[in-house]
Amino acid sequence: MKLSSVLNSDKITLSFEVFPPKTTANFESVRDAAMRVAELKPDYMSVTCGAGGSTGSNTLAIASEIQNKHNVTTIAHLTCVGTTKASLKENLDAMKAAGIENILALRGDKPKDYEGDPYLDFHYASELTAAIKEYGSFCIGGACYPEGHVESAHKIDDIKNLKRKIDAGCEFLTTQMFFDNNIFFNFLYKVRNEGITVPVIPGIMPITRANQVANAVKLSGCNVPERFKNLVDRFGDNPRAMQQAGIAYATDQIIDLIANGINHIHVYSMNKSEVVQALQNNLSEIIK
Repeated sequence: MKLSSVLNSDKITLSFEVFPPKTTANFESVRDAAMRVAELKPDYMSVTCGAGGSTGSNTLAIASEIQNKHNVTTIAHLTCVGTTKASLKENLDAMKAAGIENILALRGDKPKDYEGDPYLDFHYASELTAAIKEYGSFCIGGACYPEGHVESAHKIDDIKNLKRKIDAGCEFLTTQMFFDNNIFFNFLYKVRNEGITVPVIPGIMPITRANQVANAVKLSGCNVPERFKNLVDRFGDNPRAMQQAGIAYATDQIIDLIANGINHIHVYSMNKSEVVQALQNNLSEIIK
């Protein structure tokens, strides 16, 4: 199923991101974790790829199995890093043959210790989006950054880049994680004011370990509200309490978003089916 048909409905949806193994040796354990999430029947799932597309075959294998075995719609990630026009066509041919209909087109980060320019035929997500659109068959999504991309000096430049993605054929946007809903609401107002009308799906990450906070800030540059810092300070040394508190905080964010008319929520699950199930339980009557 193409995601555009899901996102243009009034139905409240809760979706989850999973990631493939970094190495083939870890494939089975990570695959099993992703399948446990799929067994919980989320509205859809996205499957990331490794740095430089290094786990592209694993991405396709997991996304295909989620759809075929569990009948859950999937989005496969594709990045510009290391991608040529020829390899893109090969990837798209394989996805089409596997029944994948949705792609998240990303620029992607340069892998560590990568020598030379990793951006070959595609330097920007808008270029990748345009090439996928020309190929046809796929519903294409993109990423956006409510607090600004970590490499961007001005937020207005981010919004201009988003407009380029939309003009290239991007049909929906999923945000980087944030911990303050007001940041999302302000961002949504700005993009709508610039004429971007596609669905913008907030991305929520339940922080279940204290060390995830530093990683989240490093990757996305997101603001950490004082309320959340206090939560980590109090419960960070108690893993079970931290997980419960992190899920409660994420639940509160999601309820507030839905109460303010945001019907589609995407959760960065970190392959943790217990987190997925806890959120579904907390929201069972709300998303019914």
